[in-house]
Amino acid sequence: MNIIVGVSDMKVSNDADAVLIAYSLGSCIGITVYDPVAKVGGLLHFMLPESKLDEGKAQKNPFMFADTGIQALFEAAYKLGAVKERMKVVVIGGAKILDQKSFFNIGKRNHIAARKIFWKNKIMIDYEEVGGSVNRTIKLSIKTGETWLKTLGQEFRKI
Repeated sequence: MNIIVGVSDMKVSNDADAVLIAYSLGSCIGITVYDPVAKVGGLLHFMLPESKLDEGKAQKNPFMFADTGIQALFEAAYKLGAVKERMKVVVIGGAKILDQKSFFNIGKRNHIAARKIFWKNKIMIDYEEVGGSVNRTIKLSIKTGETWLKTLGQEFRKI
């Protein structure tokens, strides 16, 4: 069963039939986490780097921002039995879209924000594909832990 994770959304599951999917990641970042022992996985699709940009929106929807969204993703996975040290982490997206000036390059800022959060929390990233100027789609199988990536004009490939 496909579970779509839209912009500013997050899903975590231990249902073996679930496949979590985030479509068309541009400047947004998609982060998957998976614990192969607990068979728990999650997917976050955030769009902005820091909740301090709009604390009101962050309270209403923590999945909009890297800092509050990543924290919520891990907490939800822990509640289903995941253990930080076993979790595999994949980071996808962060493209430079349109003709953004370097200061406003939200994709790059999103990627930097995520990396800082992982570094501060001593979490290793197992795979990342970020930057460039193409949209990406990511999916995570809860049954197998396999993560699949599709870039614009290409087929899905296992990563």
